[in-house]
Amino acid sequence: MRKNIKSLWIAAAVVIATATTMSCSHKETYVKSVTFPEGTTPEQKVEMAANLVPSQKQIDWQNLELTAFLHFGVNTFTGREWGDGKESPEIFNPDSLDADQWVKALSDAGFKMVILTAKHHDGFCLWQTETTAHSVASSPWCDGKGDVVADLRKACDKYGMKLGLYLSPWDRNAECYGDSPKYNDMFVAQLTELLSNYGRVDEVWFDGACGEGPNGKKQEYDWARFREVIETLQPDAVMAIMGDDVRWVGNEKGLGRETEWSVTALVPGILPGADEINKSLELFPKAPDLGSRELIAKADKLYWWPSEVDVSIRPGWFYHDKEQPKSLRQLAEIYINSVGRNSVLLLNIPPDRRGLIADEDVVRLAELRRWIDDNFTDNKAGKPDKNMQVAVRNGEPVNTVVLGEDISRGQHVEEFCVEALIDGKWQPVANATTIGHKRILTFPAVTPEALRLNIVSSRGDVYLDRFEAYDIVMPAEMNVDLPGYEKAPTDSWTVIEATGDGESAKAAFDGDAATFWTSESGDEPKVLAVDMGREMPVAGFVYEPKDGDDKSGTIYHYTFELSNDGKTWRQLPLSGEFSNIMHNPIPQKIYFPAVEKARFLRLTALDEIDSRPYVTVGEISILIPQ
Repeated sequence: MRKNIKSLWIAAAVVIATATTMSCSHKETYVKSVTFPEGTTPEQKVEMAANLVPSQKQIDWQNLELTAFLHFGVNTFTGREWGDGKESPEIFNPDSLDADQWVKALSDAGFKMVILTAKHHDGFCLWQTETTAHSVASSPWCDGKGDVVADLRKACDKYGMKLGLYLSPWDRNAECYGDSPKYNDMFVAQLTELLSNYGRVDEVWFDGACGEGPNGKKQEYDWARFREVIETLQPDAVMAIMGDDVRWVGNEKGLGRETEWSVTALVPGILPGADEINKSLELFPKAPDLGSRELIAKADKLYWWPSEVDVSIRPGWFYHDKEQPKSLRQLAEIYINSVGRNSVLLLNIPPDRRGLIADEDVVRLAELRRWIDDNFTDNKAGKPDKNMQVAVRNGEPVNTVVLGEDISRGQHVEEFCVEALIDGKWQPVANATTIGHKRILTFPAVTPEALRLNIVSSRGDVYLDRFEAYDIVMPAEMNVDLPGYEKAPTDSWTVIEATGDGESAKAAFDGDAATFWTSESGDEPKVLAVDMGREMPVAGFVYEPKDGDDKSGTIYHYTFELSNDGKTWRQLPLSGEFSNIMHNPIPQKIYFPAVEKARFLRLTALDEIDSRPYVTVGEISILIPQ
């Protein structure tokens, strides 16, 4: 139940001071999920939510904090993000593949587990499989005898790294995809190979990507069967995203929620009836509220389903020559807003065409490790007393606190405030909602004699196992745009064709993605054509979705054309797909195979990410050589 500030922080202090010796045996705990009996009151539901705890493998996973993704495959050699399954296996031919280099760089950077895209949506398998010829066995790499999964397994064993595997359910190459029983048999065979032949696997990563097969039918996955295979062959592995051990945070920006509950009413997609129940609760992975009291009151069941924040060190998930890694400042902010928001950070570092992690990515990983070590090693706070007050060493300045609950006893804090004792007076310096495994809060530097924690609201007793204070230094921001290119000025641009209101289409190149053009609705392709005012060398273009959380109207498939006279158009040989833009709605930088001279551009949107009858353009820009 809710309590006033004073009484609760004193009560919490007693629990924290004796947390290592207290027993919860008098409380009934529920491991991983709890179902509410009929007639359970909202107050009783909250009490049961407070007694919901993670499984041991979920605790072990949460303690990793930093895990790595390796997106590698045929897309690495085509420059695409999503392959269409028609790629020739012969294009996969890294000349210097070295899994030792991957794992050593990650281990040196503090990562504890690496997850490989053993198969992405294109269906190309990075191991010796008996299920398809679309694999490394048909490639020239190692004369068709290579096995990326096996190489990674050996490297993980050498450096003490945990291994996870991503196996895409969506397969754009398999002829049987869409024939649900046949494809499910094939997928189970692939899953069985991966989980039987490569030693211990600690995480199995499924997304929910699904499409139509060659027969025009949408594939129906047999999630229950997939789960049974994992539990039989790798019972210690956590099942991520579609699984019920680890939850996708809902974005690919590296951001956890301000209020990130591991106790949630959102039903994992791998469980029967998940879609219907989530719809009835108006829940979805991106929902801002996944575990409030109000939501718990409506639910029939809760899950301990903690958040994993996935983001790439580069703009894309696969390696592209014309992209640069994020700056150290960006990665530092991602760390604070993921690990520091009750989540595990899954950072993608894609190997390049050589089969190596790029030098600049290795450098950036090492910089991130040094930044974490330099800023989160020297704890300036003493041991908390019974009133949850900590002395700050020698009156040194602090600008960051790190808090953590003992999640083996559940997640309880709903709202809290940190106060600093300055000149004999307590002053608030930071406040937030949830804590969970770890909460990092930054604030303007103060030089206090002490800090204390006030719990404003909680679900029963609070069990904190961490209260630390630091004086961190954020890295300076750095330019990570590709050198040699810049956006062309748009002051001379005019609209010559638009599906809908041509006047409002000017918002598509006004330099502000918050103002956007919305096309007319209809079934036909949507066109936006522009006269740039003069002929110029064009190296590529940038499509930027509109600002904000509402991404309706975002373009999925497109064609892009150039013209010198506005009458004769030439279509550029591009993939024509803004792959993964639904989940990663960042500006899409598309580089041409060669610089083209043109005065006119025409973007044709063929469809929208959710098949809506209209599209939106936050910004359209042209890239020119500097």
